[in-house]
Amino acid sequence: MMNAVFSELREKALAGECLTRDECYRVLTCPDEDLEVLSGEVYRVRYAYKGNRVSVQILTNAKSGNCGQDCAYCAQSAAAKSGVASYPLAPFETLSRNAEIAREKGAGRHCIGLSGMTFTDAQIEELRGYVEKLKAQADTPICCSIGFLTIEQARRLKEAGVDRINHNLNTSRGFYKNICGTHTFERRVENIRMLKSLGFEICCGGIVGMGEGDEDVVDMLLEIRGLEPQAVPINFLTPVKGTPLENADTSKLTPEYCVKVLSLVRLLIPRADIRCAAGREKYIHHRQRFMFNAANSIFAAGYLTTGGQSIDEAIRLILDEGFSYEVE
Repeated sequence: MMNAVFSELREKALAGECLTRDECYRVLTCPDEDLEVLSGEVYRVRYAYKGNRVSVQILTNAKSGNCGQDCAYCAQSAAAKSGVASYPLAPFETLSRNAEIAREKGAGRHCIGLSGMTFTDAQIEELRGYVEKLKAQADTPICCSIGFLTIEQARRLKEAGVDRINHNLNTSRGFYKNICGTHTFERRVENIRMLKSLGFEICCGGIVGMGEGDEDVVDMLLEIRGLEPQAVPINFLTPVKGTPLENADTSKLTPEYCVKVLSLVRLLIPRADIRCAAGREKYIHHRQRFMFNAANSIFAAGYLTTGGQSIDEAIRLILDEGFSYEVE
């Protein structure tokens, strides 16, 4: 019975059709014993658009801590008591060194993260100068994970060579008030639409495990689908001491549930790079193969403020599971 259902969902995804809400729920709530069948059909969608390769993303935390937002999950919020390092824009040498390490591994993209809700024009100009130098060293695509930009600031970064911006929705429109009070969900959507109008590629994902229900996961993913991002990073909450979610109940984040979430993302947004981000090492465990059947991208060497699997360990994992890799 489930074989036929999952085959139908696979065909809808390959045809570019959106799953209904009921179909989304069937994926998230399917019995664990049906996971192998689901994962096999999802792999056929993944292979059609992304082949058998996994990209390994490396992040540079270029500006850390002291963020004016109050996002409940974030160690970098000024409202958190996490003890995370706080510093302004890191020296150019730091970014240059990290870029060189990535290039030595066969880098395809350099990802730069900056904490903060808004930025002064002077800060953007400093970052612009960094980007121009990095592009002069090697014409590697650059993605910035950054807060809310003015249209002129965004233009300046585009001119410097930033081709992709990461701006996550994080959760559903209805649940958003439970995790952030300093800005609205709609402001995030408007920011992404502005960036798209300037020609940026969009990296847009979310966090699962903050107390939301399945309906919120579905709502979030349908919103992301509507924004047509090139990449979708999915984080599974890693509670950080000193944040409002430090004692969050993450018992729902079983390896099987995490794989179901990633599988649903692939079925809903089949052409995008689906990236299993924070929480991968903590929750996926023995379901790594099923994870890669849906996701064609992972992070290695840490997640801005938390540690992670080393680059070499990530590469070994990918090869052991029968996939090939590239480092971004």
